[in-house]
Amino acid sequence: MSFLLLFYSNLIISAILLGLILIIHFVHYKSFKFIDIERFIEFHRFHTKNISFLVLPLMTSEAVLSITICYFYFSILSLANLLLVAFIWITTFLLQVPSHNKLSTGKSMPEIKKLISGNIYRVCLWFLKVIVSTLIIL
Repeated sequence: MSFLLLFYSNLIISAILLGLILIIHFVHYKSFKFIDIERFIEFHRFHTKNISFLVLPLMTSEAVLSITICYFYFSILSLANLLLVAFIWITTFLLQVPSHNKLSTGKSMPEIKKLISGNIYRVCLWFLKVIVSTLIIL
């Protein structure tokens, strides 16, 4: 596989994930506040099932690409790229997953606020990831 294909694939997948996380953060998570308490568990189950179907393969691909790039084309930028992916995964599993687990049992406004405020870290990390992925190509 050519190194340019790796670099561009890395950038494209990161840009797609940035777009998804922006929509999730600014539209979808904030819409949780407006879902009736009686339908919230059903809605949340729908959200987590369907968003995982989209995001998990992309995040896994991004991680594999970042590891490959760092291994075969090591530089400060490729290391930064890999570390950003690691921080994204860490914040996902330490902040977002526990909030989603709590919300799967019922609507909680404090937990929705926690989900939204914790998600800003992932928005910022993916934004930086797209910048670093672009710089790797330049």
